[in-house]
Amino acid sequence: MSENNDFDVTAEAARVKLAARALARCEREAKDDALHKMADALRERTDDLVAQNALDLERAHERGLEPAFIDRLALDPARVEKMALALEEVASLPDPVGRIERSERRPNGLTVARQRIPLGVIGIIYESRPNVTSDAAGLCLKSGNGVVLKGGSDAYRSNRAVHAALTLGLERSALPPAARGAIGFVDTTDRDAVRVLLGLSEHLDVIIPRGGKRLIRFVHEHARVPVIKHDEGVCHVVVDETARPDRVDAILVNSKAQRPGVCNAAETILFTEKGARVHLGRALGALAAAGVTCHCDARALAIAREAGVPEANLREGGDDAFAREFLSLDVAVGVVDDLDGAIAHIDRFSSQHTEVILTEDYTVSRRFLREVDSSTVIVNASTRFADGGQLGLGAEIGISTTRLHAYGPMGLEELTTTKFVVTGDGQIRS
Repeated sequence: MSENNDFDVTAEAARVKLAARALARCEREAKDDALHKMADALRERTDDLVAQNALDLERAHERGLEPAFIDRLALDPARVEKMALALEEVASLPDPVGRIERSERRPNGLTVARQRIPLGVIGIIYESRPNVTSDAAGLCLKSGNGVVLKGGSDAYRSNRAVHAALTLGLERSALPPAARGAIGFVDTTDRDAVRVLLGLSEHLDVIIPRGGKRLIRFVHEHARVPVIKHDEGVCHVVVDETARPDRVDAILVNSKAQRPGVCNAAETILFTEKGARVHLGRALGALAAAGVTCHCDARALAIAREAGVPEANLREGGDDAFAREFLSLDVAVGVVDDLDGAIAHIDRFSSQHTEVILTEDYTVSRRFLREVDSSTVIVNASTRFADGGQLGLGAEIGISTTRLHAYGPMGLEELTTTKFVVTGDGQIRS
């Protein structure tokens, strides 16, 4: 049953647009004060956030939702504290707004530069994770953007409580009153609200969807606003024969099992033929010990069985497994002839999120970095490092799998664009 069906999405977006104009003119000090006040308000309201989240969790369990989904949905005091710390970390980051770049003096005496400015008003549509509400709000505020947040109905009570806390922080902050409404929230579970939001080209400058294939497809089919896609993570790890065994086992287990329900968890492991002879049996044994079920193609399954990998952790797998984002303790495993075969496989099945190669061959690693065109490409480290915080961006709005205008983890700078600023001394064009 939908809640708050009378909510006016268009009016909310229009209100945010007005506030965004005021926010874009604010100095860093006022924005940082707001971020700190928002963090304080989250801590102050921790008990309420956890209580509202418990209602969402109860409904999720009643509906029989997947454990990975429930893990992403859950809040506890420790997770609320991480949300608050993330806002404070954003406050500590340099403000990109107003920064002058690529200044040069033309032969006619004009000085031509580019200046960082906010994108405007961003609509963010996301599923299940209440921390996205605060992360997205904080990043948009620091980068001078208004934001209209539309979370999934499964996290409605949680998101609503988080937004209320953030709003309290804004009201207590040093931001001018006109800018305090820059964090909007679609306060309804009515499914038509998303369709309305996607049509608000007069109020929104860009839409960022974060979710599964169905959400991404729906957004692309109905959006009248530019879209930066944050798609599923079908992430690959490739292992060749030169890779160090201790690194292989540790990286594969970390990539798959540390937190399997997130988009930067590994979903496919590819061994080159020579790499499989050296590593596959042992590595799949380590994954099995971590509780992982391996969905193997015929070549991988034969080697795994010969090596004595527990049958309970083995399944037959093919193209369906290679195309799947499991978000669970399951992984697809395949054997390819060589690096060419691995790259061809990635080209076919990847969602262009994150790809890793484990190798001690410098030539192989350089070729992998050059020829694999996913948004994050890694040598000899876990897929789990495909994250804005881990890559030095602070918090992230998400991981763009669209090439325009950002590709990969999106932090503050990726939430801005540039305008030309030109200074003259009386020049006229002949």
